Amino acid sequence: MRHLNYSHLHYFWTVAREGSIVRASEVLHLTPQTISGQIKLLEQEVGQSLFNRVGRRLVMSETGLVVYKYANEIFSIGGELANVVRGSQVGGPSMLGVGIVNSLPKLIAERIIAPALQADRPVRIRCQEASLEKLLSELAIHRLDIVLSDQPLPRGLGLRAYNHRLGESGLSFFARRAVGRQYRTGFPMSLNEAPMLLPSPDSALRRRLDEWFEGEGITPRIVAEIDDSALLKAFGEAGAGLFAGPTVIEKEICRMYRMSVVGRAPDIKERFYAISPERRLKHESVVLITDTARADLFDAAEAD
Repeated sequence: MRHLNYSHLHYFWTVAREGSIVRASEVLHLTPQTISGQIKLLEQEVGQSLFNRVGRRLVMSETGLVVYKYANEIFSIGGELANVVRGSQVGGPSMLGVGIVNSLPKLIAERIIAPALQADRPVRIRCQEASLEKLLSELAIHRLDIVLSDQPLPRGLGLRAYNHRLGESGLSFFARRAVGRQYRTGFPMSLNEAPMLLPSPDSALRRRLDEWFEGEGITPRIVAEIDDSALLKAFGEAGAGLFAGPTVIEKEICRMYRMSVVGRAPDIKERFYAISPERRLKHESVVLITDTARADLFDAAEAD
C-alpha cells in the first residue's frame, strides 16, 4: 500500500464507529452502496479484509482492528488541527499540550500550568502523564508542546530538545498529624528506623535522599517505593509512613493530605525543568508559565 486514501479510511472508520453501514450512511449522508464500495476499495489497498460478517452484523477483522486504532488517532489529531485553525481565525482557544513526568509532584505541575488558564487569551490545555521517555517520544513528533520534569533531558538520546530550568526547592519531611510531634523531636535523627515512603531507586530524587541519609547517619525503614507522587502522598495520608516533598508546596501538602511538617532538609534540592523542542521558547502559553514559575513560584520558595 503505497498511498492511503483518507476518504476511504474515513468511511471505514465511521462504519466501525457506528456499528453498521446503514447508520454510517445516515451520518455521512451517502447511500449504503457508495460506502460499501469505498470500503472495498480500501480493502484492496490494504490487501486484507477489514470486516467479517457474523450473521447480519459486521465485525472488524484483526487487520480491521489495527487499521481502526490508527484511524482513531489520525482523525483525532485532524480534529485538533481543525480546532486550532478555527481558534486562530475567530479568537477561539489555542491548544497547549503538556507532558507531566509521573514522579513530578502534581501540586507543582498545577501551580506551573495555572497561569495559562488565567491569561487574557483563552487556551485549552491537554495534559498527559507518563514516564520521561514516553513523553519525550511524544514531544519529538510534536504531540506535546512542553514536558514538565524533575530531571533534565538525558544525554545521548539524539533528540532535538532543550532543557529550560525553572527552579529548585529544598525538601520537607511529612508525617500524619497524630504522630508529627514524635518525629519532630530530635529531627533529623528521629528519622532513623522511621517508616519511610520513597521514590524508586533509579530516580534522581531517591539518589539525593540516599546520599543525605548516609551523610546524616540515618537508616530509615523503607515501607514502599513509589514513583507516582500523588500515590505516595495518598499512602502517607493513610498512615503507611513518612515522605519527603518540596518545601515550596508544604502548606498545600499539609492542608490537602492532613499532614504535618516534621523537619526540613534545605540541602536536598529537587530541581524542576521544562523541556521543549525549541532552544528559544516561542509558544505564548509556554513562555507565560515558565516565566511565571521562575519569577513567582521558585523565587518565593528560595526567599522563605
